[in-house]
Amino acid sequence: MARSSTKSCFLTSGAAVGAAFVAFASSAHAQALDDRYWLQAQAFWPDIDTTVAVSNKTGTIGTKIDLESDLKLSDRKSLPAFFAGARIGDRWSVVGEYYALNRSASATAGRDLTFDDVTYPAGVTIASEFKTDVYRVAVGYAFVRNDKLDLGGVVGLHVTQFTVGLEGQGHVGNAAVQTEARQRDALAPLPTLGAYGIYQATPKLTVGGRIDYLSLKVSDYDGRLINAQASVSYRVFENVGIGVMYRYVDYELGIEKERWDGDVAYTFKGPALFLQAAF
Repeated sequence: MARSSTKSCFLTSGAAVGAAFVAFASSAHAQALDDRYWLQAQAFWPDIDTTVAVSNKTGTIGTKIDLESDLKLSDRKSLPAFFAGARIGDRWSVVGEYYALNRSASATAGRDLTFDDVTYPAGVTIASEFKTDVYRVAVGYAFVRNDKLDLGGVVGLHVTQFTVGLEGQGHVGNAAVQTEARQRDALAPLPTLGAYGIYQATPKLTVGGRIDYLSLKVSDYDGRLINAQASVSYRVFENVGIGVMYRYVDYELGIEKERWDGDVAYTFKGPALFLQAAF
């Protein structure tokens, strides 16, 4: 895959620090076990691998397009994110999060690419974009909870808004080659189940991990999601903490709708930093 320099972008996003910690926090826990409310700013710096296929209802079969290899979208980019949560009683908590991945590029096609009903021949220049907005809410329950350990499960809703578009010299069927633009979007709400563990190693040092999994068909969507991460955080001041973590996200979604018959898949994996205020 092509690589682009994202050092300056990552340093800028570092002011917001640590997107990958999003999922750990959405396990319904703060940096310390006795926190009642918390807010986070995050920056995740992952390797990205994305494939998209869009077929046409008339029977045109879409090409499985690797956005990083075929269209030269950046495969390394910082993702800012925002997260908030609150504990309800001793064992229940509720959280919400948002993060986004927006990329665009212009590249020469190395092979014929069919997207929707348009075929873009090898050798033409294609402008492309891929936008993803992820919204997530979750409710967690601690099955084991004491002054050192927190173990439990979480039920949530993972909502993803996709937009993908291509524009360049192409043709529909046997028609003459001309500039053709196609864009498709979809909103995919999918439930998630997960398990987590948090260990309060010292009053200021917390170690945590979690995994979420989903594989089911809901209405027009057939989805699979694996979300795993591990983190270490340190309470610098009474209400302010910092931390590092590693996150892995593997997401696949098949879509059968009037405007989009195809699939989207992406993988994020990499390190992150985060800054948190908790009370």
